[in-house]
Amino acid sequence: QVQLVESGGGLVQAGGSLRLSCVASGSIPRINIMGWYRQAPGKPRELVADIRNSGSTNYADSAKGRFTISRDNAKNTVYLQMNSLKVEDTGVYYCNLQNVWKFDYWGQGTQVTVSS
Repeated sequence: QVQLVESGGGLVQAGGSLRLSCVASGSIPRINIMGWYRQAPGKPRELVADIRNSGSTNYADSAKGRFTISRDNAKNTVYLQMNSLKVEDTGVYYCNLQNVWKFDYWGQGTQVTVSS
């Protein structure tokens, strides 16, 4: 079993910053990718950013220039630094871990609310 526990969500004013953390524990498989997804009310879950074992990163267009994803392999932790937050960044943020066999694990989600 793999557990992903997110933290760092909350309520912030537009223009503010938040840092999300996700710690993986349990029988951690061979990790391929770790990332963050967002689900806004009434919308499908969408990729925000991910980071591969190589360190290469991938961002949604909406996150480029404002968000930074990073990873501490020794701590099995992935971070998402979010700056210049906008109201449209509001949603539940889910941590994702994909193993080398392309099986996905998900955290329980953390709420991010950006007020105007």
